Amino acid sequence: MAYRSTPRTEARRVAAREQIVLAALGQVAEDGYGSASIGAVAARAGVATGTVYRHFSSKAALFAEVFRRASQRELDVVTELADRRGLSTAERIAGGAEVFARRALANPVLAYALLAEPVDPAVEAERLVFRRGYRDVFAAVLEDGIRAGEIEPVDCPTVAAALVGALAEVLVGPLSEGAASHRAADPHRSEALITSLVQFAVKAIKHEEEPDVRRTAHA
Repeated sequence: MAYRSTPRTEARRVAAREQIVLAALGQVAEDGYGSASIGAVAARAGVATGTVYRHFSSKAALFAEVFRRASQRELDVVTELADRRGLSTAERIAGGAEVFARRALANPVLAYALLAEPVDPAVEAERLVFRRGYRDVFAAVLEDGIRAGEIEPVDCPTVAAALVGALAEVLVGPLSEGAASHRAADPHRSEALITSLVQFAVKAIKHEEEPDVRRTAHA
């Protein structure tokens, strides 16, 4: 007779899996991907290593899920800021760029892991998925701006990809320093960097007139 999972056993399975994922996410957020062995995650979750492997076939499978979840959370925040239709194109781009940078600098260990730390190929694949997600968010804003006549026609996916790449590249250095020291950058230095990135992002879209762009992100 085949075994049939009951609602109670399925609920326990889901809860155990969630406990493991949250432990893995906490480990990465505190000490980076390099510290996140299956043993460390199991100890943090209060389970045996064999329990982890019952839910995930490998470290790569576990952390692909961790990166998927953490990256989606960050992408959702940027999307919300960039999707404020009552703002101009420049303000929406500025808001998205600001919240991207501000949240990263506030959590350098996790942000460095998500953006640049060496990872397994399966995790790198998730990283690329979400890089494309950020590109698509900014491309949609540019397309709205072109339709509204606020900016000149451009290859929106290419410009958006270049913008995301530039934001990430500029942040890698400060994030790696923060990850190594386990603390956020000096607030004044962070604010200066955020201001420069926002100015760069707005200028990069080549809008016809320079509006007084408000910094809208406070995450």
